[in-house]
Amino acid sequence: MDNLNIDNYLDTHYIQRSNWLRAAVMGANDGIISVTSLSIGVVSAGADHQSIILATLAGVVAGALSMAAGEYVSVSSQTDIEKADIERERKELEEMPELELKVLAQIYEKRGMKKETALQVAKELTEYDVLAAHVRDELGINEMNQANPLQAALASGASFIAGGSLPLLVAIFGTIQHLEVLLYGITIIALIILGAVSAKAGGAKIGKAILRIVIWGTIAMGLSALVGYVFGVNI
Repeated sequence: MDNLNIDNYLDTHYIQRSNWLRAAVMGANDGIISVTSLSIGVVSAGADHQSIILATLAGVVAGALSMAAGEYVSVSSQTDIEKADIERERKELEEMPELELKVLAQIYEKRGMKKETALQVAKELTEYDVLAAHVRDELGINEMNQANPLQAALASGASFIAGGSLPLLVAIFGTIQHLEVLLYGITIIALIILGAVSAKAGGAKIGKAILRIVIWGTIAMGLSALVGYVFGVNI
């Protein structure tokens, strides 16, 4: 198998999609469930149609900005920690290279290599790219689990808008008499599709993903409706 074929083979593993897939699925899921729950709660409180649309629109905008900002800050913090660890490792390699070589060899030995083989592998990787070897095997940082803050923020925010737009459209075009039923029904269908798509993209079991997302979505919408009925006031 030549290098090109090997690269293509490695690209088929689902773990390489984990960063953007997690942000996109979480954003879409939150967009659908949180905005629908907000809308159902307002409907249950006895609000007029215009107020329902305004509240739903506000939920989409605020939620998307919140998701994007939260994802950016979270991933940036993770990136800062990784950079600090890499810099610390760089200094340790300069100050005590022999000790670091032994540490690397012990890591390979614990993974099942013989002591002599582990030391030989550590020496060869050290000669090839010492920092990369320690970053990958000692710190556990590699290209697959390194996330881009801006990419994660955009994916999360955009997917929230995509998910939240569904209940917004229902709120705009649906009749207020049947709005709760429409919101719940269309949202459940959307959650089933989202669960199936995310499971397929991630190589997981579709049935389990759908069941999980539908159950939690139903709980969120049900509790929101209950709050609206119990504390309902005309807006």
